[in-house]
Amino acid sequence: MTLSERAPRAAPQLSTLRSGTAMCQVGEDYGDPAPVGPPPLRPGCKPKCVKCKEGLPVVVIRVGDAFCRDCFKAFYVHKFRAVLGKNRLIFPGEKVLLAWSGGPSSSSMVWQVLEGLSPDSAKRLRFVPGVVYIDEGAACGQSLEDRAKTLVEVKLILQTVGFPWHIVALEEVFSLPPSVLHYFAQEPAGTKGAYKAAVDSYLQQQHAPAQGEEQLSHPGTQDPQSLAWPPTAAQTEALSRLFNSVRTLTAKEELLQTLRTHLILHVARIHGYSKVMTGDSCTRLAIKLMTSLALGRGAFLAWDTGFSDERHGDVVVVRPMRDHTLKEVAFYNRLFDVPSVFTPAIDTKAPEKASIHRLMEAFMLRLQAQFPSTVSTVYRTSEKLVKAPRDSSAGVSPGPQCLLCMCTLDIDTADSATAFGAQTSHLSQTQPSTSPAEALTAPCCSAEEGRAQGCCQGAGPCGRDDPRAHIIEQLCYSCRVNMKDLPSLDPLPPYILAEAQLRRQRTLVSQEIQEYLIEDSDEEVHTGES
Repeated sequence: MTLSERAPRAAPQLSTLRSGTAMCQVGEDYGDPAPVGPPPLRPGCKPKCVKCKEGLPVVVIRVGDAFCRDCFKAFYVHKFRAVLGKNRLIFPGEKVLLAWSGGPSSSSMVWQVLEGLSPDSAKRLRFVPGVVYIDEGAACGQSLEDRAKTLVEVKLILQTVGFPWHIVALEEVFSLPPSVLHYFAQEPAGTKGAYKAAVDSYLQQQHAPAQGEEQLSHPGTQDPQSLAWPPTAAQTEALSRLFNSVRTLTAKEELLQTLRTHLILHVARIHGYSKVMTGDSCTRLAIKLMTSLALGRGAFLAWDTGFSDERHGDVVVVRPMRDHTLKEVAFYNRLFDVPSVFTPAIDTKAPEKASIHRLMEAFMLRLQAQFPSTVSTVYRTSEKLVKAPRDSSAGVSPGPQCLLCMCTLDIDTADSATAFGAQTSHLSQTQPSTSPAEALTAPCCSAEEGRAQGCCQGAGPCGRDDPRAHIIEQLCYSCRVNMKDLPSLDPLPPYILAEAQLRRQRTLVSQEIQEYLIEDSDEEVHTGES
């Protein structure tokens, strides 16, 4: 039977179905709309856990996913262990620094590590942890009395945890060395065989009387350098002057995040930590992804929201809480009494439209309340982002990096269609130039001053340009936009200004000797690679 022969027979059935539907709707009174959510339980029927089918549920994560206490804990712990086991970036015996802010997510992360290192744990974690806490009270306008009260609560929790801990004030950024902004090449990543060999070696050491368990058994110790509290009044005043000079809350939040990252990186390097764990949850990363897009950081999303961030080279930032939502974190902390410390942030009590961060957070949370799959959809999208390969060999810097966020710069000025290329070409065109007549009569700096500032070095007319332009040209597009809200760059910490000047001097020297360098031919390059 052909299709044309089937059509006349199907038409009466369709018309009958339509008429039957219409007849059922005539005169019907459906009353109130259907309720949203799971159907009500029948009388005498108690709900059961979706996992074990026996216990009474105490937590409803999603519609239809009700867990009892024990099953929810197993579900929560499995997420944390699965993320670490799947990536295998942390080797046994490796020192890992836990960045703890006192909030719910980072507190839950510290508690997961504490339980994972206990002898009763089924799959025991094998790294050596430490905790760092950054006191940001000066940037948020807190008094010394309030900051001292917060530190008392912080120390009580850290002493309970028992890990080595470091308390550092944000004012310490004014004493950081310029080497914080340098890229140090990391060791080559090990293969699966190397990871298994490291596990076997670690287990053999554990059977013998090793020192690892003794170090984890005695109570946590404080870093002697972190005993220097409170910070000096000059440092506190300099930090307050820096944040008061920033015009917008968006730029303040980005600057605070940058300084915090530099300080954690410095603590990790001086104490020998090769990994840093942060407590970024799934919800927070989804908000961060949308915020980064709005701030012009689309090229760095894979580093800002991925599981690992290798932009610093020798210290890798990992995010093991990225599969947990804020709702799951809140339930876990409440059910299992995970302690946390409330500290006012720089955007506390700020209106919804005060900054891009606050606006994007309110937008995402409101959308999540109406459409529960919003956060998971954005988060799954971030998992598909792939990091661009770096054309650099082992032990060599990957190329020019941003002075603040330390991401690799895309400085293709020929591509003027991009906003970054347009700004770069604009800076190169608007730099003040000196005419030949003015050059002959322009006063030159002394030889000592010239060597210090990298200009003419006392040999001729001074060729110094605007120092702000020299710093701006070493920033990525997003950091350039944020620096527009900083009228003067003088309040910046000295290590940033010193590194900018050092990079500028290197650029000038490389330009001077460029014509004397002999470039390798293609044949020599291929011969060296072979």
